Amino acid sequence: MFDRDRFIAECQDAASRNATDDNAIRGAVRDILARAVAEPAAVLRGLGEPSRAGIDVLYRSNQITVVNLVWARRMSIMPHNHNMWALIGIYTGREDNIFWRRMPGADPREITAAGARSLCAGDVDVLGRDIIHSVLNPIDRLTGAIHIYGGDFVAAERSQWDAENLREKPFDHAEARRLFEEANIGPGRA
Repeated sequence: MFDRDRFIAECQDAASRNATDDNAIRGAVRDILARAVAEPAAVLRGLGEPSRAGIDVLYRSNQITVVNLVWARRMSIMPHNHNMWALIGIYTGREDNIFWRRMPGADPREITAAGARSLCAGDVDVLGRDIIHSVLNPIDRLTGAIHIYGGDFVAAERSQWDAENLREKPFDHAEARRLFEEANIGPGRA
């Protein structure tokens, strides 16, 4: 059985035991996340059946942030970075990631697609601190994922890229919240 408080305590303990080695923290926390989502039905029971899209910060410190992230049906979000490593563990649904990179010799604020990866229930992925990605829930139901970040994700200075012209600008938390709320309403109804 997945126990949210025990899961967070294990992540905290792994971060504090390895406090001077960021790679060791990421590896230890990845193992904890992988064990948890290996039983997606247990995580689903422990966190509850998702009923709406949103970002629920379960734990936040200078070392790690643990988030229960729920994507709405067919929701997408613009390219963005985290400026810290990230772990994604899917416990229901599917999350498609498009990875982006800056082009040498091009305008440094512009990006181009560089790869993609689909994650299904039970999958875990590791994103390096310099990764830029956009996310799509391509299915017709909610997708639930535990995202763990290697720092204070909420306070971090980050960037996002305009979905139409792929130009960089500072990350806008209000815009992100609005996207999730509009996704809960549904396309064309906001």
